[in-house]
Parts: sequence; structure tokens; C-alpha cells
Amino acid sequence: MNCSNQKKRSFNIEAFKHKVVVDPNYADKTWRLLEHAIDEIYNKNASGLSFEELYRNAYNMVLHKYGEKLYTGLVSTMTSHLVTMSRCIENAHGEMFLEELNSKWADHNKALQMIRDILMYMDRSYVHGSQKTPVHELGLNLWRDNVIYVTGIQSRLQNIVLQLIHKERTGQIINQGLMRNIIKMLSDLGPSVYQVNFERPFLEASGDFYSIESREFIECCDCGDYLQKAERRLNEEIDRVSHYLDAKSEVKITNVVEKEMIANHMTRLVHMEDSGLVNMIIDDKYEDLKRFYNLFHRVPNGLSTIREVMMSYSRETGMQLVTDPEKLKDPVEFVQCLLNKKDKYDKIITLAFNNDKSFQNALNSSFEFFINRNPRSPEFISLFVDDKLRKGLKGVGEDDVEVVLDKVMMMFRFLHEKDVFEKYYKQHLAKRLLSGKDVSDDAERSLILKLKTECGYQFTSKLEGMFTDMKTSQDTNDGFYLKHGADLGDGPSLVVQVLTTGSWPTQPSATCNLPAELTSLCDKFRSYYLGTHSGRRLSWQTNMGTADIKANFGTGQKHELTVSTYQMCVLMLFNNAERLTYKELEQATEIPSLDLKRCLQSMACVKGKNVLKKEPMSKDIGEDDVFSVNDKFSSKFFKVRIGTVVAQKETEPEKHETRQRVEEDRKPQIEAAIVRIMKARRVLDHNNVITEVIKQLQPRFLANPSEIKKRIESLIERDFLERDGSDRKLYQYLA
Repeated sequence: MNCSNQKKRSFNIEAFKHKVVVDPNYADKTWRLLEHAIDEIYNKNASGLSFEELYRNAYNMVLHKYGEKLYTGLVSTMTSHLVTMSRCIENAHGEMFLEELNSKWADHNKALQMIRDILMYMDRSYVHGSQKTPVHELGLNLWRDNVIYVTGIQSRLQNIVLQLIHKERTGQIINQGLMRNIIKMLSDLGPSVYQVNFERPFLEASGDFYSIESREFIECCDCGDYLQKAERRLNEEIDRVSHYLDAKSEVKITNVVEKEMIANHMTRLVHMEDSGLVNMIIDDKYEDLKRFYNLFHRVPNGLSTIREVMMSYSRETGMQLVTDPEKLKDPVEFVQCLLNKKDKYDKIITLAFNNDKSFQNALNSSFEFFINRNPRSPEFISLFVDDKLRKGLKGVGEDDVEVVLDKVMMMFRFLHEKDVFEKYYKQHLAKRLLSGKDVSDDAERSLILKLKTECGYQFTSKLEGMFTDMKTSQDTNDGFYLKHGADLGDGPSLVVQVLTTGSWPTQPSATCNLPAELTSLCDKFRSYYLGTHSGRRLSWQTNMGTADIKANFGTGQKHELTVSTYQMCVLMLFNNAERLTYKELEQATEIPSLDLKRCLQSMACVKGKNVLKKEPMSKDIGEDDVFSVNDKFSSKFFKVRIGTVVAQKETEPEKHETRQRVEEDRKPQIEAAIVRIMKARRVLDHNNVITEVIKQLQPRFLANPSEIKKRIESLIERDFLERDGSDRKLYQYLA
């Protein structure tokens, strides 16, 4: 059968002929059923209701275009019930007011949930389409308008809630669960209800409460007690928020406490007599200081207030230290006091101030300020190092040595005149190396490595050269005795340290007449050394040497004395004379007067080391004094070390001489900096040259602008720079 030729059929769908007639009273009847159901729900008789039937009835009303009737009927019925509820709440007395309010709120919420379930279709279709308020939100708004905003309830609710909070603040127990429900009710009704009816008056009342309380506390408490009370109040408010307030209120209420208890009394707390910040620092009250920091951290300018007071106090006490004549008498004690002071503040910053970098920077600034107010700080720090590396670190563990060295480096960083420290450190290191008095080569090298890391290779290259010379000298001595050892016989032995002039501190070549036995030995060494090293010169630095000599005293006592070269020259003269005057000793040895007096003082005036007798006996050496061997000298030690009495600090002439050498050494450094800057910039005005030179040289020393100006003039004279023809304050670099 051919389907393509078959005629196609068409289908038409006609309208339903039977017309559905809706009962004219349908809407009223259905609403009465729903209204009755709502009444029963509010009356707590909902158990006999068919929610399925009620949902269908509400659904049909909306379907048949009676959504408006259903919605307005709902508003009217709910309003009626809420008005009844509000009367019950108003009639409640005393503590029952909040109980009744909470109970009726719970009933309304439960009823609202059931009603929303019944009218779910109306919510989804009619309410959405006509832009009405959804059922749940409508129920909250009606509760707000017909219960909370009722005159007899609104002010009463606010007053009772604030009274309960006041009671809790004064130590009384309240029903926190009930408070939580009431506050949550206000919060659920919307931010404006919560803020207007509770939060704003709560914050205002809190401000008044803490303003009065803080004034009372500050009059009767010391600073530590006051801070404890403030901290406790702050924690109480934070706990109160977690127990029954809205979480968003935490920042606001803590701001009120901080303002009234901390910010408004900052200055008085910090400067409180006998218990303020300074007293806490003096007494190391870490817990109180930590509380100070944590509370002041919360208020504007709080930390800066603490920081300024700490900085001011540390500067004041630091200036007292660096200007105290008694402290300046002992350089080692002076530096130890600085270290103790720094340790004290570091501990406070670590334990109490949360390792705050701004506090550490402020402290460093204070130390830098007052340490450099003492022009002898570089010398004193070097003397402190010298003391520790000579004897102060004996028996100390490696880690503890590093701690001491790190503290030294910390002090070193504060110095403006690091080149002055370098000058003294080089002198002291030279004496330690040549006398063999350093405790540990490792400690010496560790400190040099730290200085190298801090200041660069140039700063320590000469110091490292000194160690190289010591090693080379040992090899040279071995070579000398290998060649001439057999010729020397039983005479005196000689150990020579050959020092490179540029590496070691400049020493005036003091004349000294060595004993004849040593003079020939020195000549042999000179011949050997110059024979193996061509083009070199040797000059003896007898003021830097030491000697071991055997001594026999009248009592039969035999000792080996370790003395300086100068002392050895003096003692050897008594082999041929029983008594010698100061003048005779000076003439025979040609030792400079100051050095001769020091070495005689150490051998005649120091108890336990007095191998010589002096007439007349006194602490000082006079030019008319007469000396002889002390036949009664005795010591329980066979080896007796007799040090030279030296001033630990430089004398004024020595200090002046060192300062002159430093100033001379700075000149080429300033000139080099000027040339580097001008070479890079080609043309630069005077003020900028000064600024950049100071900045470039700051790691080593603070360059004096007047000295920079002199160096510029010198460079102009030597054709490194020239002044601009039209502007004399402008310099040009000449290639």
C-alpha cells in the first residue's frame, strides 16, 4: 500500500462545553476555615487541625484569585492576636515582664512557622507577584509594631535590660539565657530595632558607667591595679557579647571601655607617681608591662605614648651613665653597665612588648644617642673586648663566648666613629698577640669575622694580616734556629715576631740599649732575615717585646720572671751593680722616661711582684729614687709574671695623639668618597656633595662638613675638581 498517496488526517481540539460555576460564598467560607485554624494555632489547639486540608484551601483561594483577601485577612487576624499578647505582656510585673515577653515571643514564632507552612503557596505566587511582604517577615513586622513599639513595653523593655546588665557589672547574677533570647528577638526584628531599642542606649549607659568607675579607680589604685581592673572589665564585656549580645556589638562596646578606661587616662597612667611605666621598668614588672602594652595597643597613640616615655627614660639614664665620672674610671665596668642596661630593655621588649620592632628601633636609637655622647666609647668598648679576650672568657663555653661577642658587636653598631674603634682594637689586638695573652684564637678570629661581615673586607684586612704575620714569624724563627742553632750554644734564646708595617698599629721606634748578650743575637737574626728576604728593612720594636729571665734571690729563692723587654733591660743591670739610681738606669737603658717609670713602678711598688726595692718607698717613681734587688722577695709560684703598670685608658696626650692619627687617616677616605661621587655625577653642587659624602662614609664615621670642605679645596688644587665658572657652589669633575 502506498502511504504517500493516502490523504492526511487533521485533529482539532475544541473547548470544554461544560462551564464550572464557583460558589459565590466560596472565598468567605474558605477564609473562615483558615481564620479559625489561625485562631486555634495561636490558642495552642493546633493538634486537631488537618494541615493538608488547610494548605489545599489556601492554595485554592490563591488559584481563584482571592490572594488579596487571604493576605489582608491574615494581617488582621495576626494583629488581633498580637494586640492581645501585648496586653498580657504589659500587665506582667517585675521580673515576670521579660519572662512573659520571652514566652509570648516563643508562642508567636511557633505559630508563625505553622501559618507560613499553610500559606506556602501564597508566599510563592501571590506575595511574590504582588510584591507584598512574605509571611514570616510580615509576622516579625507585626510583632515589632504591635508589641515592641507599644509605649508601655518599649521604654520598659529598654530600662529593664539595661538594669540587668548594670546588675551583672556590679557582681550580681542574672538569667543570661533569658537575656540571650530577648536580645536575639530584637536582633531578629532587624538591625534598626536592635540598634535603636538596645545598642545605642546600651553603649551610652556603658560610657557613663565606665567614665564614673575609671575616675574612682584611678584615685584609689596604683597603675598596676588599675590596669588589672581595666583588663578585667574589657574581658567581661567580650564575654558578655559571647553570652547574649549580637557579635557586631563587640567592637563598639570594647571601644567604649578602651576610651573611658584607657584613652582618657593615658598620660596619668604612664606618669603615675611611684607606680607608672618608669617604675615598672625599674622594677622589671614584666606582667604589668605586658598588660600596659596590650591595653595601650588597643587605643589610638597608645603605643607611641609608651614608646616615647621608655625612650625618654632610657636616654636620661643613659646620659647619666656616660657622664658619671665614677663609671668612666673603669672602662670595662662602663661597657658592662651598658650591656646590662641593653639586656634589661631587650628582656622587657621580648617578654612584655611582644618583640615589637618599633620599640626595638626606639631603644637602639636611644643607645646610639647616649653612647656617642661619650667620645671615649670606641676606646672603652675595645678595652672591654681586650679584657674579655685576655682573661674574662677563661673556662667559658663556646656558645657563651659567642653571646659575649654578639653583645660587643651590638655596641659596635651603635658607634658613629667605627674607625676610632678599629684604631684602638688594632692596638689592643697587637698587644694580645705579641704577649700571647689571648684566651682563644678562635674567639679572636670569630670577632674579626663578625666585624668583616658588618663592615666589609677593607675594615678587617689589616687585622687578618696580623694573624698572618704571627704564623709567618713562627716559620721564620724555625728557619733561623735550624741554620744557627748549633752556633748559639747555651746563651739566651731569641723569638722574633716580624711585623708588616702596614698591618700593625704604628709605634714610635723607641730607643733602648739591649744587654750585650742579646745585641749579638739580634744582629745574627737581622743578617739571617735580610739574607733570605731581599729588599726589606728591619727596625726593632723593643717596647712591644717580652722576656723570660731566671733570677736568684738572697733567701735562696729561684724564680723564672716573665717581664717586658724594658723590664729585662733594667733587671740585667743589677747583675753588675747592687744599687742604681733612677738617673743611672735611664742613662744606661735609654728607655723613654714615661715607660721607664712604669716598668720600675711595676717591679718595685706592686705587692707580690716587688723584685726591686725603692728608696724612699712610695707609690710613684721620682727622679731621685734609688733601686736595688729585693733579696727578701718570695712567691709560692716558680713562674712569676710581672706586668707593666699601664693606664687602662689613654692619657690625655695619648688620646690627643690617637685622635690626630684618626683624623689623618680620614682625609684620604673623605677624598676618595668625593672623587667616587663626582666621577659618577660629573657636576654637583656643594650641599649635595656634603650630604652624599656623609651618607657614604656613615658606616665608618660621621664626616665633619668643614673637613669635607677642606678636602674639596685640596682636590681642586690638585686638579681633580674645578668650580663652575658661573656658579662657585657648583663643582665639576675633571677626568
